[in-house]
Amino acid sequence: MRSLTGSVIFVVILIMLDLYLYQAIKSVSHGLSSKMRLVIGLVFWSFTVLSVVSFLSLPHINLEQWPKPVRTYLFATLIGFFLAKLVAVPFFLVDDLRRLVQWGIGMLKAAPASGATVSDEGGNGITRSVFLSWLGLGTGTALFGTLLWGFKNQYNYQVRQVRLAFKNLPPAFKGLKLVHISDIHSGSFMDVEAVKRGVDLINAQNADLILFTGDLVNDKAEEMAPYVGVFSALKAPLGVYSTLGNHDYGDYVPWPDRNDAHRAQEKAQGRHLLTPLQQANLDAMKEVHKSMGWQLLNDTHAKIERNGEQIALMGVQNISGKARFHSYGNLQKALAGAEQLPFKILMSHDPSHWEKEVKGSTANIDLMLSGHTHGMQFGVELPWLKWSPVKWVYKQWAGLYEHEQQKLYVNRGFGFIGYPGRVGILPEITVIELA
Repeated sequence: MRSLTGSVIFVVILIMLDLYLYQAIKSVSHGLSSKMRLVIGLVFWSFTVLSVVSFLSLPHINLEQWPKPVRTYLFATLIGFFLAKLVAVPFFLVDDLRRLVQWGIGMLKAAPASGATVSDEGGNGITRSVFLSWLGLGTGTALFGTLLWGFKNQYNYQVRQVRLAFKNLPPAFKGLKLVHISDIHSGSFMDVEAVKRGVDLINAQNADLILFTGDLVNDKAEEMAPYVGVFSALKAPLGVYSTLGNHDYGDYVPWPDRNDAHRAQEKAQGRHLLTPLQQANLDAMKEVHKSMGWQLLNDTHAKIERNGEQIALMGVQNISGKARFHSYGNLQKALAGAEQLPFKILMSHDPSHWEKEVKGSTANIDLMLSGHTHGMQFGVELPWLKWSPVKWVYKQWAGLYEHEQQKLYVNRGFGFIGYPGRVGILPEITVIELA
């Protein structure tokens, strides 16, 4: 009953939003022919009908039976259209508030002489109301068009070269080249050949070490079936190492054994617990890493040796500084036995772990590598401007961050999830040279 009520409320809001938006469309199309206005109206309301029907149909259809490209692009387009309308609405609200104030002021003054009218603006130019309507519609249309354009950037892999200097790096590791990738999200892929090109680009960097910082899948280990062979091709002289991200635990799947009995067990222990089916999925995930030749570091470390000297490479299970994400890892376990090594690299999926436990800690972690944010797959990166809406959620969301001698690098993600594209924030292959 609650879900039905929520659905009805959402549909009512959607229709009211479109009715409000359509008033602006009528305003700017007033001078067009009746046939053209009819076409515009039919196109606009067809999207509304499609949105309402799609939303109300969701509980009654099995989306898994739909071809992945159809369901991916259909829902991304509908959501993009909805966001574009939300962006346009503030411009219309400003105009309506302006007119309301103008009307109120007019009511306080003496009524105009008989036969006179109160106009919005004088002159022969465009009225302020029409200007704001055009501005709102133009902004919304630009956003919608940008989101559609971003579909082509799904596999537009960008290699970013970063040189990081550390005072305590052993001489044998000066010039060490490592490739950092994150957030593969294989469940979102729809083009095996395009992914292969990305893997070839990684190998072409001739790195000494390849590091992956979590989110191999969206939900289930089975999503990797078409791509195990592809990512098995990743090779580096000092090895390929990996860790887990929040999506790798299957926390976003409605497992049938997450029932009242399981929830009672969680309540008794006072912590989040994996169900047996969820644990089986996680075990399968670990086997996928192993089958590809990747060494999975779950709250442990490996000693990387070069010319007789050693550094520590540590990996933790997902640890988050955000309450809505479950934390599974234990940094102290990963550190045990590596305390005396002169240089430490930590792979930790969620960059909020940096503020929670790493920055300024006595563990003396020199370099932390993360992913998770994807830069929200939407933003602007220019020499003089770096912005994404995700910055309002994550203080460290893309690129390099430093605190005294410690450094954090947040990879923008190799894959994508939700929105099947990238705008401004492109998929990243990071090449880090230690100096």
